[in-house]
Amino acid sequence: MYRQGDVLIVPLDEAAVPQGAETAAAEPRDGRGRLVLALGEATGHAHAVVGPGRLVREGGAFGPALLHVPEGARVVHEEHAAISLPRGWYRVVRQREYVPGSVRVVAD
Repeated sequence: MYRQGDVLIVPLDEAAVPQGAETAAAEPRDGRGRLVLALGEATGHAHAVVGPGRLVREGGAFGPALLHVPEGARVVHEEHAAISLPRGWYRVVRQREYVPGSVRVVAD
């Protein structure tokens, strides 16, 4: 398991990858060629994957994402140390917080 700030990255066994994930529509890369896992609302900084891979979002603002890095990759952020990921599938989960009356994704 890996954590970078408010982003949790959990390795998945091949058997745990949801059916259809390999053919689902992938998120586009940003203007810098990165797969953005989470964009900081306050700073504009991003938790992003550099290197080959695909990111598939699963349902809504609170839904996790699936990340596939066939050759391994690095997760970078302007304020955190980079994380090296071995090749494979991962579930990416944003940290949530309770505020009176609702639950929201943590703002970076």
